[in-house]
Amino acid sequence: MRDQSEPMQIDAETFRAEILRHLTYSLGTDPDHASTHDWRMALSLTIRDRVVEPWFASTRQTWEQDRKRVYYLSMEFLIGRVLEDAAINLGLRDIAAEALEGLGQDFATLADAEPDAALGNGGLGRLAACYLESMATLGCPAYGYGIRYEHGLFRQSFDHGRQVEMPENWLTVQNPWEFDRVESAYTIGFKGHVEVIDGRSVWHPGETVIASAHDMPVVGWQGRWANTLRLWAAKPTTLLDLDRFNRGDYTAAAEPETLARTLSRVLYPDDTTYAGKELRLKQEFFLTSAALQDILRRYLATHSDLRALPDKVAIQMNDTHPALAGPELVRLLVDDHGIEMGEAIGIARSCLGYTNHTLLPEALERWSTWLMGNVLPRHMQIIEAIDADHAKAHPDRPAHVGIVAQNEVKMGELAFVMADKVNGVSALHTELVKKNLFPDLDRLHPGRIVNQTNGVTPRRWIRMANPALSRLITETVGEGWESDLDRLAGLESHVEDAGFRDAFAAAKRANKERAADWLADRTGVQADPAALFDVQVKRIHEYKRQLLNILQTIALWKRIRENPDADHVPVVKIFGGKSAPGYAVAKEIVNLINDVAAVVNNDSEVRGLLKVIYPANYNVSMAEVVIPAADLSEQISTAGKEASGTGNMKLSLNGALTIGTLDGANVEIRERVGAENFFLFGLTADQVIQRRKDALHSRHAIEASQSLRDVLQMLAEGVFSPDQPDRYHGVVDRIWHHDYFLVADDFDAYETAQAQVADLWRTPDEWVRKAALNTARMGFFSSDRAIRGYMNDIWRTEPAI
Repeated sequence: MRDQSEPMQIDAETFRAEILRHLTYSLGTDPDHASTHDWRMALSLTIRDRVVEPWFASTRQTWEQDRKRVYYLSMEFLIGRVLEDAAINLGLRDIAAEALEGLGQDFATLADAEPDAALGNGGLGRLAACYLESMATLGCPAYGYGIRYEHGLFRQSFDHGRQVEMPENWLTVQNPWEFDRVESAYTIGFKGHVEVIDGRSVWHPGETVIASAHDMPVVGWQGRWANTLRLWAAKPTTLLDLDRFNRGDYTAAAEPETLARTLSRVLYPDDTTYAGKELRLKQEFFLTSAALQDILRRYLATHSDLRALPDKVAIQMNDTHPALAGPELVRLLVDDHGIEMGEAIGIARSCLGYTNHTLLPEALERWSTWLMGNVLPRHMQIIEAIDADHAKAHPDRPAHVGIVAQNEVKMGELAFVMADKVNGVSALHTELVKKNLFPDLDRLHPGRIVNQTNGVTPRRWIRMANPALSRLITETVGEGWESDLDRLAGLESHVEDAGFRDAFAAAKRANKERAADWLADRTGVQADPAALFDVQVKRIHEYKRQLLNILQTIALWKRIRENPDADHVPVVKIFGGKSAPGYAVAKEIVNLINDVAAVVNNDSEVRGLLKVIYPANYNVSMAEVVIPAADLSEQISTAGKEASGTGNMKLSLNGALTIGTLDGANVEIRERVGAENFFLFGLTADQVIQRRKDALHSRHAIEASQSLRDVLQMLAEGVFSPDQPDRYHGVVDRIWHHDYFLVADDFDAYETAQAQVADLWRTPDEWVRKAALNTARMGFFSSDRAIRGYMNDIWRTEPAI
């Protein structure tokens, strides 16, 4: 492996020659006829060539030293664009740009032409991507396992303000970053029946597909180590039923291919129907079975004793989606390798870790025993055996505690029982996991629940996304902070220097100008870079309370109209995020935001003092534009509902001040950046629980708030939906009578906090000072720190470099 201090050795002339070689021999064209796609592909392949060297070297070293490997199982890997990220980590960004300039091409233009890999939805998938990059940076031998979704989540657009879902098309062109591994393919079974032969249970699947591997290298900072993201694509075991085809039954003849393609086509199919539930369960098993078969194959290539598996294998379940890893590993050990059930459960548990990401009951998956038994009959038997084994080992287990109860399989409990360690993702969240989510299991297994506060990779979220701020950081604290984010603390001694604050403000202004151009191009709405950019970008969900934000926006619009000559702070409200296709209430909030934007942005009376901008199809690339430009970070979830968040970290790291509740990692962010540099409002998690005990809590809050009553009246009158005046009667009714997420109770406090934001914005130098302190004090929230915690506390593994 190269020494850390050694840069990737190549000059611009050599790099240019390699681009031209790929243009000719890989793409089959020449510079005079090459399209933007051709140039991007040639550039990508040239950089990929440089990734392969550390990738192969890392793999060889892991085998030669017989190192323990980490296997990270996740339904989502929101990796974003790869080209520029890889170039930066290899130290090739500037050399590539220089080489391309000599060919009449622009690096940024080609990088922007790369499609976002549609392999995730929000924080869960982006966290997984950050963690893979940090494992590579730290030299932790690892594989990520996911599904190679043909269409991923969905491409969001708006039709008269309503969300419309369309298939993502990221794979319509060749993905230059993946390598097909046709030799790594496994048969995955579903349905069928189980029979006992010579005392052994034998599962005869009724359906089968092939899981075929596609590998993407993940290179760490300075190219010192590279790991693998292995994505599984489903293929039919039988390509075509030729007899049926020849009889003219063409649809039936293609059934095997239809089943296979359906499995790896869409992320999170709508599971409001039985067919959707079955497909989702099949997807989750498809991922876990393929991964575990691959893990055992790799282990058995050099080891013969499966009882020693935990010494060489650590498997992390990212949320409950891969919770079938427990029963599947037990099945493989028992049915394929003859290990006794109780011992197999112990071996599997010693390998497995479970990261809990949510306190929401609907997000902790539960499958009916009928569905589980129908789709995975052998696993249903094993789950019952695991439950019985746990009950026997803990005779004081309360009757209401168990994996199987009331004709349901509880995947959270399954993941907990089968994990050696269970971790929350922020200090507050971990305590709530112990206290509210799994209190009885925590009592039975003291010490099993540990905390690992989330983090984000500074390579992508400052170095790549915010080059202006990156340059200032390097000029101020020197090189090397990208792999040692604690060095940001060195900025703090410069914050009182007016020249440093001016440079910090200039970097933010440059980012806002870039974002304003991007927003205008995407939406047609002009945003004044001098205005306060107030940003809420995340999945649309009731608990994240985009509704609270847009209601306050309406109140602000009303105040500006009523008193246009007052000293109003110009504000640009920027929203971004998708609602799940079957989540009617969230889609109604999407519609409301767009309807408010249509009225506010076309109101000449507000004279540009307020804009509402909601670009469609929020993804990693959009985040890389919007986050560095944000002045205010909206982290306003109902206390006790957000596990951690990572957007809050990215925004604060890039110099945005946070307006937020004491929820998730907000608590730790506030502690580290300073309470005086954080706009706190709202009920605490304990107060939320107490407030809900009053059945009329929302009515009391509305009656006490003239501002909120006015806003709700406007919604009820159809001010923002003149074509359908009753469109938001459901929103109004829910706030009055069913306000579970306490929008009404926190509304006045939120308005007060927003007034404090406006007051501080009127003193620009003080705002910049606080923003700079946010960046300086955010070093703790590096994903490198988080991965070191996982390596020490959960995986028990050492870095290879």
